[in-house]
Amino acid sequence: MDFFKGQDSLTALEWVVRSIVGFVFLIIAAKMMGQRSISQLRFLDFIIALTLGNIIAHPLSDEHLGLKGALISTFSLVLLYTAAIWLSLKIPLLKKLFDPPAIPLVLDGKLDYRNLSRAKLPIEFLYAELRKANVEDISKVAFAAWEPGGTLSVFLNTAYQPVTPADLKLTTQPFNLTKPIITDGHMEHALLREIGKDRVWLETEIRPHELYNVILATVDGKLTVQVHVVREPRTP
Repeated sequence: MDFFKGQDSLTALEWVVRSIVGFVFLIIAAKMMGQRSISQLRFLDFIIALTLGNIIAHPLSDEHLGLKGALISTFSLVLLYTAAIWLSLKIPLLKKLFDPPAIPLVLDGKLDYRNLSRAKLPIEFLYAELRKANVEDISKVAFAAWEPGGTLSVFLNTAYQPVTPADLKLTTQPFNLTKPIITDGHMEHALLREIGKDRVWLETEIRPHELYNVILATVDGKLTVQVHVVREPRTP
């Protein structure tokens, strides 16, 4: 356990073990913080990401620094992060601090220069984001807002929105979700249990293909199995 402490020098094995411990610990810390911390970074997420990166990076690159203090500091910050998220759900003032509301930038085709300045965005950047949303004319935008996660939400005026079957009062088929049931020759046991089927049923559905040769197969809500990609048969 000497690799936890600062040393004059570390052996190659101790460097490897220290890296493995740091890597596993960061995975555990990320799981404790939840999915939000690895999606679009918000204010609090950005701060915690920078801090954790600095704390763990130094002992992983400097043998004179111990790993124990870095792990304790990281665990403490994860607890503080979790507490801050929980408190922000209970205290509106903290919620506004950690998760500020979206900033409206366009309303009824008119640009709000004041809010654009609040968001610290140049007009060129706004137009670039509109082009990404396939909007070529700002006058077509009913509402656009800069989200805390660093993305632009764009809603077109109804006159420029695509026509849907509901607009034309057409009859449509119910939504049918397709899920992968075989990936790279391995069946998804949890999905099989969910739909109430077993391996024998699945192997019957994918015939004449063998299970280990199927790279991708899917099943829909009607229990229809489709084989999409099959591995090339091995030549002797």
